[in-house]
Amino acid sequence: MRASLPQSCARAKFEPMEIPFALIQFAGSLAAIFAVAGLAVWLGLGRDARLASDAEAHDWAEQVAQGFAAETVAIGADGKAALLRDTSGQIMLLKQHGGHFAGRVLDGKSSAKTLEDTITVDSAERRFGAVTLRIKSADDWAKAICALKGQDNA
Repeated sequence: MRASLPQSCARAKFEPMEIPFALIQFAGSLAAIFAVAGLAVWLGLGRDARLASDAEAHDWAEQVAQGFAAETVAIGADGKAALLRDTSGQIMLLKQHGGHFAGRVLDGKSSAKTLEDTITVDSAERRFGAVTLRIKSADDWAKAICALKGQDNA
């Protein structure tokens, strides 16, 4: 016995399905977006940088200013900023900048304001801006930054 198809199926012509160009373009764009996102993850772009230890803050300070050997470090409670002081009394302010840290050695133009355990340091550089940190010894750091006004740290 032979299986027979209904006559309506037997006479039907099968034509290749035509895919609209817009659908192909959409699929290609979507694939490209996923490829770029995967590349960004693989390169570590977009991750949130945090200072986890004094040693890490030392490393970033050395990258910012060659030869800056910090002896005292105060890392903000959120790990996004730090203050470092070297043996000569210079003070560096580090702050998160994307997945890295940027820093400035403070000078007599810099200022600091405290409120309880919070210090806001203005580097006097408009492009660097002011940075707020929550640290234990905020008053001591503010006094040290204000004392820079009488020194020549250039």
